[in-house]
Amino acid sequence: MPGDAGTEQTTTVIIGTGLSGLAVAAELRRHGVDSIVVDGLDILGANQPANTSSLQRCDAADSDTLRERNEILRHLRNYAASHRVDVRNTTRAVQLTMVEGPKNESTPQWRVHTPTGVLVADHIVLTRCAHSQLRRMLNDFGITVGRNVAAAMRAIGIYLVGVGELITPSPKEVLRQAKTVGQAISAKVNQGTAQQPGGAFPATGSFAVLGC
Repeated sequence: MPGDAGTEQTTTVIIGTGLSGLAVAAELRRHGVDSIVVDGLDILGANQPANTSSLQRCDAADSDTLRERNEILRHLRNYAASHRVDVRNTTRAVQLTMVEGPKNESTPQWRVHTPTGVLVADHIVLTRCAHSQLRRMLNDFGITVGRNVAAAMRAIGIYLVGVGELITPSPKEVLRQAKTVGQAISAKVNQGTAQQPGGAFPATGSFAVLGC
């Protein structure tokens, strides 16, 4: 973003440099949409209760699933390198701030704070976050959420990939989610009119320390 040292503008920031994050980045690149992929920190900050039970996941995949995941991950890394996808494995997201978007937009913009600067984006993709964490995030932003957490997130420009209720999705399911999210974001970017209705979100808000 011009005139703001240490700040970069991009279309989408993807938080999570694993299979889910790279799959979304590859899908967006295929649609001609720029993105920046960064790593994420644990969602529980120093001022949060030391209760990590909500972070526990059943990741006991069998050997065939692990081989499949590793093979897909290898292909995605090669794709990212050959197509110059902006993957920043050593850059960590430490805070997510919601700011008011342009007057003609019904969704906010996002600032992803990292130790080296701020990334400004219209869309955020989160990976490997527990639903309880996501609900707390929405509450911190002053947004009331019903039963459908994913829909509430999409309404403010945040998408979920690789996020399961109890278990980690299979590699094929992750790729399916990545394709769906990539198509949804690219449709908004390329058409410029497919915005969520309403626009009932706070002008500003902040969520410190991401867990993706």
